[in-house]
Amino acid sequence: MALLNFKKREAKTPQTVNSQVEALLQGYSIEVMPRTAAKVENFRDLLPAGTRVYIAHIDGTPIEEMVATAKRLNAEGYPVMPHFPARIIQDEAMLADWIARYQGEADVTQALLLAGGVNTPHGAFHSSMQLLETGLFDKAGFTNLHVAGHPEGNKDIDTDGSSKNVDEALQWKQKFSERTDAKMALATQFAFEAKPIIAWADSLKEAGVDIPIHIGIAGPAKLQTLIKFAIACGVGPSLKVLQKRAMDVSKLLLPYEPTDVLAELAAHKAANPDFNISHVHFFPLGGIKTNANWAINNGGASAQPVNTQG
Repeated sequence: MALLNFKKREAKTPQTVNSQVEALLQGYSIEVMPRTAAKVENFRDLLPAGTRVYIAHIDGTPIEEMVATAKRLNAEGYPVMPHFPARIIQDEAMLADWIARYQGEADVTQALLLAGGVNTPHGAFHSSMQLLETGLFDKAGFTNLHVAGHPEGNKDIDTDGSSKNVDEALQWKQKFSERTDAKMALATQFAFEAKPIIAWADSLKEAGVDIPIHIGIAGPAKLQTLIKFAIACGVGPSLKVLQKRAMDVSKLLLPYEPTDVLAELAAHKAANPDFNISHVHFFPLGGIKTNANWAINNGGASAQPVNTQG
């Protein structure tokens, strides 16, 4: 059986596609893990040419699996951005080894640097800034270095509920972006409400942080799945959007789709061309195929896969 039947899965006609959303989804990225990527027979059936694919590195995943996934995606024509979680990297030698493996075996020149999802560091590093400070990514000639952004704060960093440490880290990253040859961007945690995202993005600009924002968006998924991930990932006030939906019996069993939040962000960007959210980054919490098909049906020309069939 073919992976997808494109004749049955008809994309929406141009008349039904929101042109503002189509523009916002241009050049979107998506996140996978080795085990979820392995379930996809051919990414060219799902993703547009040149789509950046992040590979999440969960603690305990062997580097060999990460590199093999990167090599496979690169061979299918997709630029790969693996995660480098500081707290699971023991020392500078391990970091250098990972960089060399990714470059040597999968031609990787991009990285997302983040603290990582473990509380106790495995070794010398506890923050993405420390990874940047090694100079190893610049020495290796990485072209793109992304770091984490948190529209609703980060309780792991600011345990008192303030944003002091997060704000200081962003200022540091802004200064680093001005001295590195790599293009930098903020890849954010997902949120479910547009207004707080817009307010956060505007506040960064006012604070002199002009690093482009790749806004995290949760892809279509069952409501229960999203609530579970949102709580685990520390999603803030916008979680109430899901909780309110869960109280509506008529919507409880329907899958969540990011239509409303993206439409509002897209309309704001259309009205404010200098808005500093430049791209959408999808977390396919309901599955890669489900997310890609939603994008195909809602993103018009911006989301058509390589292997589109008539």
